[in-house]
Amino acid sequence: MSSVTRLLTTKLKLRVNREKSAVARPWERKFLGFSFTNHKQPKRRLAPKAVARFKERVRELTRRTRGISLAQMVQELTEYLRGWIAYFGRCETSSVLEELAQWLRRRLRSMVWKQWKRGTTRDRELRKCGIAAQEAAQTAGSSDGPWHFANTPALKLALSNAYFASLGLPELTAHG
Repeated sequence: MSSVTRLLTTKLKLRVNREKSAVARPWERKFLGFSFTNHKQPKRRLAPKAVARFKERVRELTRRTRGISLAQMVQELTEYLRGWIAYFGRCETSSVLEELAQWLRRRLRSMVWKQWKRGTTRDRELRKCGIAAQEAAQTAGSSDGPWHFANTPALKLALSNAYFASLGLPELTAHG
């Protein structure tokens, strides 16, 4: 570290911030929201803090108490996601992007399930989305929580990936 600091300060006339700077293996450090895998051919991956910030921002944008429609919420979310994808879409570990995409859609399904509130509304809305009457009634009558329901086959079919795409929600993995 001292030799690198000396080179940067004397030859390049740069100031080194000792708190942020370090000499270490690439997979041990994070840089601008990315870290690297420890493989023969290292890959760019999302740093854990970047994933946590993404989830926190999505939670803010998808709060049920915001009082806006799902379409408007997806529109605002799309604005954020386009910028996020432009920067982090170059991540070379597509499995992380796919997990985030699944988490995002589950979050939206959970939010919609909460908005439907009553069993009768849930039954009616599921039927509107093409779910069979018996399955809609069984799903709507259950007392499990919204996060659980967001991952059930009935809700995944009713609020499919294609449905969210029709609202304009971009795919996180399309640019990876």
